[in-house]
Amino acid sequence: MILQALKSYYDRLSANPKSDTAPIGWSKVELPFVFIINYRGELIQIEDTREYKDKKLRAKSFLIPQGIKKTSGIAANFLWDSSVYVTGCFAKEGLEGAALEKSVKRATDQHAAFIGRIEEILPGSPKRNACMKFLNNIDEDTLQQFEIWEEIRDSNANIGIRFEDDLHLYCQDEEVKSVYPMKDSDSQQKVCLITGELDTPSLLHTAIKGVYGAQTSGANIVSYNLKPFLSYGKKQGENAPIGETAMFAYTTALNTLLAKDSKQRIQVGDASTVFWSERESSFEIDFSLLFSEPSKDDPNANTQCIRSLFNAPKSGEFYPSSQGNRFYVLGLSPNAARLSVRFWLVGEISEFAKHIRQHFVDLEIQKSASEPEYYSIWRLLIQTAQQGKTENIPPNISGDFMQAILLGKPYPQSLLQAMIRRIKSDSEHRVNPPRAALIKAFLNRLMRYHPDSDEKELQMALDIEQTSIGYQLGRLMAALEKIQEEANPGINSTITDRYYGAACSTPVTVFGTLMRLMRYHLDKIETQGRRVYFEKLVGEIVGRISEFPAHLGIYEQGKFAVGYYHQRQAFYTKKDSE
Repeated sequence: MILQALKSYYDRLSANPKSDTAPIGWSKVELPFVFIINYRGELIQIEDTREYKDKKLRAKSFLIPQGIKKTSGIAANFLWDSSVYVTGCFAKEGLEGAALEKSVKRATDQHAAFIGRIEEILPGSPKRNACMKFLNNIDEDTLQQFEIWEEIRDSNANIGIRFEDDLHLYCQDEEVKSVYPMKDSDSQQKVCLITGELDTPSLLHTAIKGVYGAQTSGANIVSYNLKPFLSYGKKQGENAPIGETAMFAYTTALNTLLAKDSKQRIQVGDASTVFWSERESSFEIDFSLLFSEPSKDDPNANTQCIRSLFNAPKSGEFYPSSQGNRFYVLGLSPNAARLSVRFWLVGEISEFAKHIRQHFVDLEIQKSASEPEYYSIWRLLIQTAQQGKTENIPPNISGDFMQAILLGKPYPQSLLQAMIRRIKSDSEHRVNPPRAALIKAFLNRLMRYHPDSDEKELQMALDIEQTSIGYQLGRLMAALEKIQEEANPGINSTITDRYYGAACSTPVTVFGTLMRLMRYHLDKIETQGRRVYFEKLVGEIVGRISEFPAHLGIYEQGKFAVGYYHQRQAFYTKKDSE
């Protein structure tokens, strides 16, 4: 199903005349350097295609013949390759004796393979003859005349070839396109598992690049290279016959989606997530804005997109115009030289849009004007990570969280557990707006999924009628902390810093002490009106608590956090209004 959907997406892109999707046998590859030669086979210039983009040097991408699957053996690409293949030269520093001799032989063989590939495919012509003359006579003394050469040699960068009078690479010339790609008429054809048509099975599939954490050279979804994976004496791709055409289509589509500049990918924890629709739709591009962190150049782009989603039922942007248009979401994570599918979701755009809208509704909570109006997935998940680092986000949570949002189901239990742990251990940003919003959303979705529950949903702001014991204890904690802060202006460490963990898990062990401390703190507040206000507030809260329980379960601990947050916000909101 995944490969078929990717194949259909490639067909859709290919049918669009505005698309620059690579045709069969070709691919878009970054070439940092281009050798410019003349018709006498002389190197006259080395062009550096790299430019600064987002403060990083990025090479220009070219449409060139598809690369050969590189293994430990020698295999050359057609009219472009790494510098050692194109020139036969390599960095010799640190090599001597047998190691140097072995490296020289390998480099010579690689250069010979590069020349042999051209001789095999291209018939004789003035350009071909000039190119062959250049390649056969190239030497490091000539290359040393160019200052950039040492950098090219040491990095073994990819190189293309262009003639001085042309604006295109030699591999893009019409005389090359007329003979490439070559068709293998002798190979045995089999029924392709993707298309159901006869085609030559692909033994080695093109590597998928761009998955976070995977090998930089790429990894595979379909791969057979060990005996336990093989059956009936078949080798490699013969075990799952996918035709060359279908293989090229699905790998090209996936690599296009995973490209650095792609607007159809987001990073969800360790899962590189791509998405596309069956038919062209604005939702295809807006999807990333709904979940990704806004860019510094356009911080309001996400907000505007989410607002349009909220207005969709009125404007009809997603409903019902997208009825019948299927949408696909694929999450991939690294697994050695292969890729594992973290999640695969299929549904109509209208369904996904409805569930995403509900996700943002559930996250609504009272907060200051300085806070973002809507939180991205990354902004929420980072609240579960130690030291607030992306790499510390628990790996399974991200994929499960994404699935819950798109399917309209309760958030994963592990999300609440991770959030409670972070709140207990993080004294600096204990119950901040994103954490309170996510816990509130988690609990409300859980109650909504179990309609037989008689519990009351948590509101956006303070709800003094909330029946949860955990919520009322959280309010009490916030009130006692506020009393301490007014009694000791500028205090560095509050009772929350010392007692929060015990108060939300085993209230009976600490609230007796905290209530005694309250009397001491109240006596230090000079304003009579403030003392009376706090006494009434604490009395109102305690009146809703029959007893301090010995233990609070995980859900009540979550409500404790929301109650604490709501009461703290109520203090600041009231102050602002006054």
